[in-house]
Amino acid sequence: MAIAMDEIVQTIRMVQMENLDIRTVTMGISLLDCADSDFQKMNARVYTKIMSYAKNLKEVAEDTEKEFGIPIINKRISISPIAEILGNATVEQTVELAKTLDRAATELGIDFIGGFSALVHKGVAKGDETLLKALPEVLSVTNRVCSSISVATTRTGINMEAVRQLGFIIKEAAEKTKDQDGIACAKLVVFCNPVEDNPFMAGAFHGAGEGEVVLNVGVSGPGVVLNALKRHTKADLGEVSDIIKKTTFKITRAGEMIGRMVAKRLGIPFGIMDLSLAPTNALNDSVAEILEEIGLERVGTHGTIAALALMNDAVKKGGAMASSYVGGLSGAFIPVSEDNGMIRGVLDGALSLSKLEAMTCVCSVGLDMIALTGDVSPATLSAIIADEAAIGMINKKTTAVRVIPVPGKKEGEMVEFGGLLGRAPVMGVNPYSSEKMINRGGRIPAPLQALIN
Repeated sequence: MAIAMDEIVQTIRMVQMENLDIRTVTMGISLLDCADSDFQKMNARVYTKIMSYAKNLKEVAEDTEKEFGIPIINKRISISPIAEILGNATVEQTVELAKTLDRAATELGIDFIGGFSALVHKGVAKGDETLLKALPEVLSVTNRVCSSISVATTRTGINMEAVRQLGFIIKEAAEKTKDQDGIACAKLVVFCNPVEDNPFMAGAFHGAGEGEVVLNVGVSGPGVVLNALKRHTKADLGEVSDIIKKTTFKITRAGEMIGRMVAKRLGIPFGIMDLSLAPTNALNDSVAEILEEIGLERVGTHGTIAALALMNDAVKKGGAMASSYVGGLSGAFIPVSEDNGMIRGVLDGALSLSKLEAMTCVCSVGLDMIALTGDVSPATLSAIIADEAAIGMINKKTTAVRVIPVPGKKEGEMVEFGGLLGRAPVMGVNPYSSEKMINRGGRIPAPLQALIN
């Protein structure tokens, strides 16, 4: 890929002054051939295979980062959904397998390993049920293992039995880590329409349609987009869209170059570029501040959804022109705890849980890294998941929920999660109950949009 000198100069500026980084290089590994009726054999095979494929991931990524001067923030692994290989394993053995994954990630120097997952959008198989029962313990006793559960798709509808169970799982996981403000819940994502090649945590898993091993890349540049818009304060909204498209093109072009280089040096196929703008708590590295630069006094006010839709569409259009293989989630993340502008919007009363839910109709994913009051009920957590799943199901898009009930905390208090997880103001929920609906169980049927054959 030939890159002109002016592009190199622009990339240097984006890195040094505008927080451009490769947010993650994520190696996807298939574990389907590790299945065995003998648990100890399976456990050993999983460890050996991960260690074999990923032994050079951290070193190669760091060497490439130094050579090209573009930071690679996270080195991660995604694996086949673990429920698919559990077979007759017990809950205790499932926890042991999670500890093996955590040990492998620690020894490899990997930030996170995703794929302690189950796909239960239509029903719950034996391995799925075992994984769900083990999940609160797994999330509380491991540091780097991430989990995702698929409870809905446009083609199948919403499995409300699984949704009901996850309300209790999230609540229990929070209680098991109450001395850390419920941090276990930050490693669990509940999906509608999950994708098989997502490089971002906590929702990454290596799907059944993927190959033996692959490298997927997530590039991020909210600061770059923000600074580009600040140079064009008089542009109309059509011109704003064009500015974002051109900027995203440059971000993606740099990211794909680095991703392909890492994959080549590892000797594995390059998979996809995820175009998602993923914020951090660094100064000016905020999706919310982009929306405010477009013209909102504070994120969450009227017009927020229109501005987010404009930005998300422009990101996709610009990135798609720069990459041969766009995949993952690709758009904009709106995690409250990881975005200073979002935090400010909540503290100023401009951004509510209901508004965040509405924003998920047009952004990449869903309700992300939101701290909730510690007394929230399991039924309310399930109802939040059901609402978000319905948005994804009807609109044929990926939506997700990653919420953290913080034990002992009340609305308006602030919790510190640290690192990339940031800090979050605790948000309240609607005081009225959804318990009767959640306890009905069953499955919400697939919508008419599913009948596309």
